[in-house]
Amino acid sequence: MTNNKLKDIYNILYSHYGPQNWWPGDSPFEIMVGAILTQNTNWKNVEKAIANLKPYLDPFVLLNMDIDKLISLVRPSGFYKLKAQRLKNFLSFFVERYNGSIEEMKKTELGTMRQGLLSVPGIGMETCDSILLYALSKPVFVVDAYTKRIGVRHNIFGGNATYEGIQKIFEEGIKKDVYIYNEFHALLVKAGKENCKKRKPLCKTSPLEDLV
Repeated sequence: MTNNKLKDIYNILYSHYGPQNWWPGDSPFEIMVGAILTQNTNWKNVEKAIANLKPYLDPFVLLNMDIDKLISLVRPSGFYKLKAQRLKNFLSFFVERYNGSIEEMKKTELGTMRQGLLSVPGIGMETCDSILLYALSKPVFVVDAYTKRIGVRHNIFGGNATYEGIQKIFEEGIKKDVYIYNEFHALLVKAGKENCKKRKPLCKTSPLEDLV
């Protein structure tokens, strides 16, 4: 039943909203940086920070950059001191373990890669999995507040479900496919922002209104 409901939700949202073509970025490395900067802020703010970083978007350049300069560049993304340090933490990991190479990183076994990313201070599960899915094209389902909100309201799982528990439901319930995982997560975000709002949800105009 859950598997069928997940497929129904995906098909309905895809038909209603169309492909979302996530994640915006000109390179896998830019997507990685964006995944870190988007923590606790909206994407418009991240875009401003990315624009500032564009001339320096190289892992070695950013790693060796003076922290105060990096802080000034990422300032539009909010929590700028914290994010600059988290970015430095990730860059140290990326350069030391993979020599700053996306291709080298992709060669690593998925579980090992995920464990490594989660060991980086400031990289939580959502950020880690966003990097894996959107930058490295690994079939990992990203769970966020929108995923949980829609899942709870449509009785796919309970309000106490954990990140890992929700992820398992999606990864076991739908085809293990990077494109589908990519679009499904993006579509849930779209639905969460437009209709399934945290407060005063617009259920009557939601494409999922009739889904029980």
